[in-house]
Amino acid sequence: MSFQAYLDAVETKTGLTPRQLVAAAAEQGFGTGSKATPVVTWLKESYGLGHGHAMAMVHVITKGDRISGKHVGSDGAHRDSSDRLWLDGKDSRPAD
Repeated sequence: MSFQAYLDAVETKTGLTPRQLVAAAAEQGFGTGSKATPVVTWLKESYGLGHGHAMAMVHVITKGDRISGKHVGSDGAHRDSSDRLWLDGKDSRPAD
């Protein structure tokens, strides 16, 4: 599953775009420099996310929309089309 696919699944589960969840996290005091455990706990308790999906959101909340280029353009299961994640909703994402 690509990183972007994790975010799309989070949106499906919560009904909120990743950007909306980042804003909700900021309202809770989470952001750059936050430790993963309290953010994961909040996401699990507030939105019912599993650990893997919560960890994907932790990355976005604490590090922004950039990911490693390691899997960009690869043909593996974890491939992404870009090193920048789309946070504004899966239905508004431009075609690859």
